[in-house]
Amino acid sequence: MSKILIRGARVLGGEPQDVLVDGQVIEAVGTGLSDEGAEVVEAEGKVLLPGLVDLHTHLREPGREDSETVLTGTRAAASGGYTAVFAMANTFPVADTAGVVEQVYRLGQEHGYCDVQPIGAVTVGLEGKKLAELGAMHESAAGVTVFSDDGKCVDDAVIMRRALEYVKAFGGVVAQHAQEPRLTEGAQMNEGVVSAELGLGGWPAVAEESIIARDVLLAEHVGSRVHICHLSTAGSVEIVRWAKSRGIDVTAEVTPHHLLLTDELARTYNPVYKVNPPLRTERDVLALRQALADGTIDIVATDHAPHPHEDKDCEWAAAAMGMVGLETALSVVQQTMVETGLLDWAGVADRMSAKPAEIGRATGHGRPVSAGEPANLVLVDTEYRGAVDPAGFASRSRNTPYEGRELPGRVTHTWLRGKATLVDGKLA
Repeated sequence: MSKILIRGARVLGGEPQDVLVDGQVIEAVGTGLSDEGAEVVEAEGKVLLPGLVDLHTHLREPGREDSETVLTGTRAAASGGYTAVFAMANTFPVADTAGVVEQVYRLGQEHGYCDVQPIGAVTVGLEGKKLAELGAMHESAAGVTVFSDDGKCVDDAVIMRRALEYVKAFGGVVAQHAQEPRLTEGAQMNEGVVSAELGLGGWPAVAEESIIARDVLLAEHVGSRVHICHLSTAGSVEIVRWAKSRGIDVTAEVTPHHLLLTDELARTYNPVYKVNPPLRTERDVLALRQALADGTIDIVATDHAPHPHEDKDCEWAAAAMGMVGLETALSVVQQTMVETGLLDWAGVADRMSAKPAEIGRATGHGRPVSAGEPANLVLVDTEYRGAVDPAGFASRSRNTPYEGRELPGRVTHTWLRGKATLVDGKLA
């Protein structure tokens, strides 16, 4: 690999510095660096961050390649500044065996746009009745450490306890989709004033909060790690904050769309705004932002959920739940957290790179931008402003809630271990 000299970048939003990359690692960081044989990337005014890590991505392969594939999903990831993604298990067949997780892992290696770390199912077939092959998936070539039935909740307390006990043996974590199924039967959107006015089935906040409360207590009892997927309510924030104050080993994530959008958008009846968990109230949105800022919520995760046109272009009740998010996540975080003064760029690097890598044990990712570290990097033009045009997405699906909305920031370059995956906003 040739050398790369990234000149004049604001590392973590600080003062301009040069970063010299030699092969797969950062050779030097400083001012006035030079190397005759290096390819020069002029980065004046742009922010350089460690490559982003997404702990919650749906790549859909195997089984739903009409929505996304490992190739298209990782291209979308590179376009959004990600160098590693964790692929959820709700595929067809379900990623509940060593064979399936190894297939996904090897597809990621073959395509090379970012590292793909499969997440293993907690239960066989996501049916919530019998533990999947957790140990075999961990011991496989994929080295699975995160397990989730995402899309469904592990609602049986005994099964959840057993899963927490099992993964504790090898330092794994159970990532819970917190949704009490009996409380959300027929639910179409957040339960509140808007759902009552529209006559749509309400999804109460307590359906999420009751599962989180149960699971942090189970994690404390077992002495194991639990991670809360796509936390969405102010009440959930308070439960996680309380659990952390007790020393319970709990982490939590928030999606970009829950940091920006509210249930008022359901008034359009546009199914692009239908998501699980649903968009909540403005009060919830503000509570989530504050919790991400103060560390109660540990990370931002996209919950990138691609769907083909026909699954979204229909009446609200029949539409699939989910939004694509890899290519817009950093822009939404810039608008909601950086431009509001709640986080600086070092904080963004922590919440979108270092912490998710730590939770998922993604070796080599989320590292500091300093000499000797792996050259997993993303360069961002933070001054850019532009309307979101899904026609230009690398993802196979176009179900974004931001079409036509002006968002700040644009990823111009992404490097995976020194190899460019995105150059001047175009896939390498």
